[in-house]
Amino acid sequence: MGAPERQGHVERVGGAVGVRALVQGVLLGAALVGSTFLAAGTVGFYEEALPTTLNPLFAQSMVDRRAQELVFDRLYFRSAITSTLKSRLVETAEKLEDGKKLKLTVKKGVKWHDGEPFQGTDICFTVKALLDESTPSLLGKQFREVLVGCEGDSKVATIEFKRAYANPEERLSFRVLPAHKFPGTTIFPDDAFGTRPVGTGPMKGSMGRSETRFEAYQNAHHNPKIPLMQLAEGGDPIVQIKTLLNGSIQGVVAVPPPRRPEVRASDDVALKSYDLRSWWFMAVNTNKPHLADKRIRQALNVTIDRTRLRELTMGIKPTDELPACQFISGPFIPSSPYYNRSIEPQETADRNKAKALMESAGATMEHDLWLYKGKPVNLRIGMRAALDVEAKDLLNQLGNQLQSGGFQRHVDKISDNDWTNKVITGRMVDEWDVLIGKWSFGVVEDINPMFETRRGGKGALNIFNYSDSKVDALVDRYDNARTDTAAQDAYHELHEYLADDLPYIFLWKLDTKSAWRNSVRGNTITPYYYFTEFDSWSFTG
Repeated sequence: MGAPERQGHVERVGGAVGVRALVQGVLLGAALVGSTFLAAGTVGFYEEALPTTLNPLFAQSMVDRRAQELVFDRLYFRSAITSTLKSRLVETAEKLEDGKKLKLTVKKGVKWHDGEPFQGTDICFTVKALLDESTPSLLGKQFREVLVGCEGDSKVATIEFKRAYANPEERLSFRVLPAHKFPGTTIFPDDAFGTRPVGTGPMKGSMGRSETRFEAYQNAHHNPKIPLMQLAEGGDPIVQIKTLLNGSIQGVVAVPPPRRPEVRASDDVALKSYDLRSWWFMAVNTNKPHLADKRIRQALNVTIDRTRLRELTMGIKPTDELPACQFISGPFIPSSPYYNRSIEPQETADRNKAKALMESAGATMEHDLWLYKGKPVNLRIGMRAALDVEAKDLLNQLGNQLQSGGFQRHVDKISDNDWTNKVITGRMVDEWDVLIGKWSFGVVEDINPMFETRRGGKGALNIFNYSDSKVDALVDRYDNARTDTAAQDAYHELHEYLADDLPYIFLWKLDTKSAWRNSVRGNTITPYYYFTEFDSWSFTG
């Protein structure tokens, strides 16, 4: 599959057609922020897409989660400045039964956007909605592994966990919903609440067809200084950056590496680091006969030249002193306490090692193609389409490397909708051999749902329904750890095991950069959630 047609159309800016297309794109980009140009005092910014919903139960992407952070408060969050665990909704917390229960006293004076008082019953309603199996929420599936229930009144909510945790507050990073806006705990994605929600966050939100608007809401626990925000879908990165530099908008949430030098050269715009706490991967379908042998998975791993791949897709050269892309050897970001630094990442290809691994698995090479049990090793490779914005043409370049290493390949992109509703739920095991994606983590770096066996609500994010008894045992060790050291030991060993067994081929952590005009001040960006410290933001335009 070739690169999208519009790539050649826009990138050929040397000719008259290319220049005209780019100029038209920039003008269109300015108009995309709302039906007309931005009103005075409004901060407009580009996202990679429009939110699919403002209902936190049904977030499908980081765009959804960032937008929802403006509208709702999470029960607990980590400070972007001190990293301490905090809550804007809870006055005091008391552990009961050695941490199996947590009694929360709510802050006084907090109101919902419709003026109703925030109460402990709202916390309990949210817990019960997450636990309601009739609510089709992936988020709910994850919390069903952690929570038992909640009882409360207007002032207090007592949450019960399935087991005792050393730091139970860490498990309560969900956004709280208003009980009075729903007839019951069974909630559906098409409810009108998803487009006109009621929260306790610093902004009231509303979704339109071409934009999402946010309006400041003063509260006992929030004092937003920007009256209006307007989110638009960015489209082509060139258009986004040109529109930002000419002052038609104030921010771009994600600036791809090739566009960063242009932003860095501007005196009016600042690049801001955004720690998405994410890592990129190739999930390998161990259910396929030609991929069930780990030696073949290991051969794929050493066939890939990651150094060359990041240069071709992101323009990052091996000589760059602080590359935006950091290679990884396992399922954590390198700054994580769970990352096992004794396991070195594979940075370049080793075709001799790949050949030895394939031959030890019984494969033979004929006419530059690997045969396994007499048949070519044919790989159908898919990638979440949105990743192409960050690493242009990654799917094709990676496919080319595998093909030059003797593996037949067919590549295609997967829509966000199919990725969320089919890939993550394990419903595309029969269709794909390899899937390229990205995981991002919030307060808790819990990788269990990606690797543990799917059963009894566990393994909710296990893409290819991978199952290994050693992995399940290490996951249980992590779950039952009572100290940080014990949890780290379990995950360090899991990292080492997965780096050898390779149900995923681990690629890299890509440094994310945002760009905001200097007229937007105090804009502390929170890892993963982005707008958690929004009260400090201001606009002088």
